Amino acid sequence: MEIKLRLALDCEPDDAWWAIRSPRVLNRVSFPLLQFEAIEPQGFPAQWPVGPHPVTVRALGLVAIGEQTIDVSYPEWRWGVRGMRDTGRGLNGPLSLVTRWQHDLTVAPGEGGGTLYRDRLRFEVGPLTPLAWPLYWLFWQYRAARMRRLAPGWHRARLADGA
Repeated sequence: MEIKLRLALDCEPDDAWWAIRSPRVLNRVSFPLLQFEAIEPQGFPAQWPVGPHPVTVRALGLVAIGEQTIDVSYPEWRWGVRGMRDTGRGLNGPLSLVTRWQHDLTVAPGEGGGTLYRDRLRFEVGPLTPLAWPLYWLFWQYRAARMRRLAPGWHRARLADGA
């Protein structure tokens, strides 16, 4: 199954590029529905480096729904597009039912300013995929609304982060 988003964000592409690589922003756009906690002893990095990053996922900040890896790569894109890909997998709990996960996030200059953000999730949960799709779709819509709301502040956050 697939879920796609295409958003015009009120921020510069450099700020959106910083944001999609930031574990802190991942938690901000997912809050309060989901929260991600680093399993790695040093905690989350400021920006996702290439490679797998194990996390615990909590629903509503209370209920652990499992552990997963966020497996980051930075494929080459064309035409001024920058992007990140997560091909992680669930390690235990309900998250381990996901048999395919490819999440592509891209940013590019928007027409007339701002940023064009694209988000594509391809996933499979075996025979449960048709039941899981509406849940993922709703969560993706929630994330989109949070991104639109938070994007104007990303420039200030990026500068405070030293990026």
